[in-house]
Amino acid sequence: MLTGCSGAGEGSDTKTSASASASADAASDSDTAMKSGGTIGAAGSACELPVTFDIAEDWEAEAVDRKAAGEKVADGGDGSADSEKDELAQEIADALLYQGPVAAACEVDAKPAGNIGFLRVWTGKPGDTDARTVLEAFVAAENGTSKEKYSTFKAGGLTGVEVKYLYTSKLLEETKEESAIAVATKKGPVVIHLGGLDTDEHRAMLPAYELAKRTLRIA
Repeated sequence: MLTGCSGAGEGSDTKTSASASASADAASDSDTAMKSGGTIGAAGSACELPVTFDIAEDWEAEAVDRKAAGEKVADGGDGSADSEKDELAQEIADALLYQGPVAAACEVDAKPAGNIGFLRVWTGKPGDTDARTVLEAFVAAENGTSKEKYSTFKAGGLTGVEVKYLYTSKLLEETKEESAIAVATKKGPVVIHLGGLDTDEHRAMLPAYELAKRTLRIA
């Protein structure tokens, strides 16, 4: 079950004056060895995806059942759905389950490892759209982003695109760092996003994010 959208859904943000370059430096500083807790993405794993990658030790992966999540939003979790709130419920469900051209497919929860945040995987329909275009649309759909810094990376025969950026909550008027990568596969694009409760949590979880990026392979 999806527990929140990639921006404000992980709790209150924390104020930071960090720039995109500071975010990139933090990623480099945090790129330390992270013990693997197993691989997800293959058939029979917690989340079946177009790609496979390692998740950090003690992090827990769970597939997102978009149909069930949408129905739960629609009935308020208590079976009380009625026609008057169907439209609003659908808007809420869409905000939680879709971002730009991709849909929520998997959540990897850091809480069992002592952090507050998720590594979320989003997938899209097959097509000719390249990874950069998908990632730009993904970030644009997260209202409140700035200081985007894009780069390319290679892993397991794949060439992908990475973005480091800032997200500002308009409600809380607070800013935090976020990161995401995207690759294009024959089964459709895949975006892996790391948010976090605040910038400190985000930076603490970067080694797990780097582990996922480094071990990324076609399923």
